[in-house]
Amino acid sequence: MTDIQPVYGIPALKVGNCLVIGDLHIGVESHLRAKGFHLVSHTSDMHDAIIEAADEDIDRLIVIGDVKDSVPGSTKQEYAEIPDFFESLFERFGMIDVVRGNHDTSIEEFLPGRVKIRPATGMRIDDVGFVHGHTWPSEDVMSCDTLVMAHNHPAVMFRDGVGRQMTEPCWFRGRFRDGASDDRYPSLPSRFIVIPAFNRMLGGSPVNVIDEALLGPILNSDLLDLDNARLYLLDGIDLGRRGDLMIRGRDRSRWKDAPQRRAKYS
Repeated sequence: MTDIQPVYGIPALKVGNCLVIGDLHIGVESHLRAKGFHLVSHTSDMHDAIIEAADEDIDRLIVIGDVKDSVPGSTKQEYAEIPDFFESLFERFGMIDVVRGNHDTSIEEFLPGRVKIRPATGMRIDDVGFVHGHTWPSEDVMSCDTLVMAHNHPAVMFRDGVGRQMTEPCWFRGRFRDGASDDRYPSLPSRFIVIPAFNRMLGGSPVNVIDEALLGPILNSDLLDLDNARLYLLDGIDLGRRGDLMIRGRDRSRWKDAPQRRAKYS
């Protein structure tokens, strides 16, 4: 089985000799500036974080969707930054793959020719499949043992007794239901991992709030055992089962009793 481990403190996943990230959303600062926020680009910070996350055994980078932020259209920031961003990454990685996300319209106009662009239906390496998550994967990807997705920007919500709330990005990891089936696929993965958004400017979408919809067809299907899925902070803290951590409205936070365990993905 391929070794899969999250990088401590960074929303990146090591899968064998590959580093896997998603949701770069290069150009998000342009849209925020248009709304009155005075921001500088954080693209170089993301570049530095990628290099930091890649240890000496890593020689391949896989970006599972949403390289750019604009959809539809593009901004001057995206045209200016995306080509140089990926060219500079080839100084560290021998191979770079980009799986199309829902924001990646015409992404081939921005990427160096050496980048391998994979379809939105995903790609597979050995027993691990990679997909952005906004559409159904291919049959080949769904026949893997572990499915890695992005798209949701997963986070956990904390709420105290007076209604104040905060969110933190998190890893969202669980299993497909025993006996689950789908007419589209002759076989299904055993487990899934949803990676946090790599761009910290995006914040996150809480996955532990009752009646808050998750994104994408797989997470909205009945194929996954979502109640028993586990949530992990970026520092490795295991918060526990999602089903035990759900909150609604202004209910008193249940996080104070959440188990605090460091755990490796196994």
